[in-house]
Amino acid sequence: MKIDGNIGTDLRNVPQAARDAEAAGYAGAWTAETSHDPFLPLLLAAEHTEELELGTSIAVAFARNPMTLANTAWDLQAYSGGRFILGLGSQIKPHITKRFSMDWSHPAPRMREMILAIRAIWNTWLTGEKLAFRGEFYTHTLMTPFFAPSAGDLDGFGPPKIFLAGVGTLMTEVAGEVCDGFICHGFTTERYLREVTIPALARGRAKAGKTMEGFEIIGPSFVVTGSNDEEMEAAMEGTRQQIAFYGSTPSYRGVLDIHGWGGLQDELNALSKQGEWAKMGTLIDDEILNTFAVVGEPEDIAPELSRRYGDVIQRISFYAPYTSDPDRWAAVMAALKAA
Repeated sequence: MKIDGNIGTDLRNVPQAARDAEAAGYAGAWTAETSHDPFLPLLLAAEHTEELELGTSIAVAFARNPMTLANTAWDLQAYSGGRFILGLGSQIKPHITKRFSMDWSHPAPRMREMILAIRAIWNTWLTGEKLAFRGEFYTHTLMTPFFAPSAGDLDGFGPPKIFLAGVGTLMTEVAGEVCDGFICHGFTTERYLREVTIPALARGRAKAGKTMEGFEIIGPSFVVTGSNDEEMEAAMEGTRQQIAFYGSTPSYRGVLDIHGWGGLQDELNALSKQGEWAKMGTLIDDEILNTFAVVGEPEDIAPELSRRYGDVIQRISFYAPYTSDPDRWAAVMAALKAA
């Protein structure tokens, strides 16, 4: 199992964070698109590392268009020497329309078309073939030599892998059909992964005439642990809040429904509209917490993650080390790698 970390988005800290991640033995390092751009840190990380895979988890796809994504990903792949992974996610309608002022419609078909368009653009740059992508949502038919990067940029490693994040079955099927990997949302349980996500990915792979062979799944990563009671309590409280935040999102209700907790989504959503963010976390009881997260001493983490997901995921991503004791955390990583 590959173990991935996070290097943050503070450009002043990224070089050291990337070096530390590589030295600690992480296979990959990811950035998220929250309050900062997710791509800029990866350029610095590529400069200061040699083997670390670098990816976005996630970049908001619908805030951009296929051409801009194709260009940015191409440059990062070239500069990193083939270590870049373009991780995309749809975000939800209010953010796309009200925060980014972009179009929203039929997210799963639109995402499928966007990824196919990106691949078509890359193919034109690699082969010189005429760009002739015409779809329902995106059309790309103009590419003059002045605007085309050199195919030699990617000599020896080819275009980036594309991973897609999702929760619902339609988006998950798209990932299986047109992507190289899938990023499980943190708001995913073992039962949902096995009963909903994996079958949807397999259906998508079948549409493309492919099996799951070579397809990478990044597993859920809610972990509650620590070196002492204070650290454990802080991790527990923060994770309850995160689960509550995600649980308030209507499009994620299916995860709660499969466990018989659908009514919780209504409560959390109502509280979110009232701005009662702290109160939302109190609704996440121990049963819910332990279903979404692996909770225990550092030495318990690897065995439990392996038990839940070891036969169905290829890599797992952590936001940061969970304890102030680096030796204990190193042992956790070693055990996971051996899983």
